Amino acid sequence: MTSSPPPEVGLDYSREWIEIADPEEEDGVIRADLTWLLSSWHCIFGNGCPGIEPEQPDDGCCVHGAFYTDKDDEKRVRKAVSKLTPTTWQNHRKRFADTVEHDTLADDDGVEQPARKTAVVDGACVFHNHAGFEGGTGCALHAQAMRDGVHPMEYKPEVCWQLPVKRDFSTVQRNDESTQHITWIGEFDRRAWGGGGHDFGWWCTSAPQAHTAPEPVYRSYRTELIELLGKEGYTRLEAVCDARYEVGLVAEHPATVEGRKLLPITPV
Repeated sequence: MTSSPPPEVGLDYSREWIEIADPEEEDGVIRADLTWLLSSWHCIFGNGCPGIEPEQPDDGCCVHGAFYTDKDDEKRVRKAVSKLTPTTWQNHRKRFADTVEHDTLADDDGVEQPARKTAVVDGACVFHNHAGFEGGTGCALHAQAMRDGVHPMEYKPEVCWQLPVKRDFSTVQRNDESTQHITWIGEFDRRAWGGGGHDFGWWCTSAPQAHTAPEPVYRSYRTELIELLGKEGYTRLEAVCDARYEVGLVAEHPATVEGRKLLPITPV
């Protein structure tokens, strides 16, 4: 009998944060969640991922489409789409405009603003190839990047390649009336999706079966973190993470703790 996977861990637990000077922002700092960055999370799409919707286990987290962050994000994807063909893209469209939906997205003040996103076709993002498609299952843009020998972040919508790392910005006024700009790097958990995230049938960052990677997130997501923080910003973060990884965390990610129990025992 196959045992059920361990349940997701809760959302509230102790975390370790680090603050370092941001080399790309005057009076700026980077605040990073070491509990997340030193976790053993990795994407298990196609390797046991049950998907966020129980009825669509093969569609991963692609069921709702992806919002574009700005015109540059959309322009980059448009260029990548021109490389796709009917044999590599199940929902092939001749016009890029036919891949876009108009929607709304809440701004920092909670006000809904017009937004553009990838269309949803047959229950998933227009760029998602469903199981059974001869060109392969999964993101057509991701697969094309692999064929072209480039990182998927060069072809996919920004939100897709960032997940499940979450970058936020804030500004605070200090007592001496100076201003501090903060770049937050943390975990894109269920709450980060908004209220709808709690309705997902499953979410990977809290799931022990997705915390079985041989290396921590700050290393496996090196390319993405460099894009988010700049090369020098990442170098400073990496140095802190390396030192902390060497001595071990006080507040380790509970999903990583549980995920370690799923790994085969290595003979001494």
